[in-house]
Amino acid sequence: MALECVAYRDSKGGLHASLEKATLEDLAAVLGRVGDEGGMTAGVAKLIFDKRADIERVFAEHDQLNLHSEHAATVERLHAV
Repeated sequence: MALECVAYRDSKGGLHASLEKATLEDLAAVLGRVGDEGGMTAGVAKLIFDKRADIERVFAEHDQLNLHSEHAATVERLHAV
């Protein structure tokens, strides 16, 4: 007998039992190979997923400061002697 199941598809078409697993696979794909032979990629993707709120806050602060600094400041390259 056929049974209905819920699955989530990642951007490459792979099916996953949970939304989190599909999202982690997409994050890993964005990161590419991290570490020797890409062995750290899944762990880094999980860390980003778990720390999402903090990471988004940092980028929001960066974007806010960058928006203000684009109009108000100039950058001067310093050369060491």
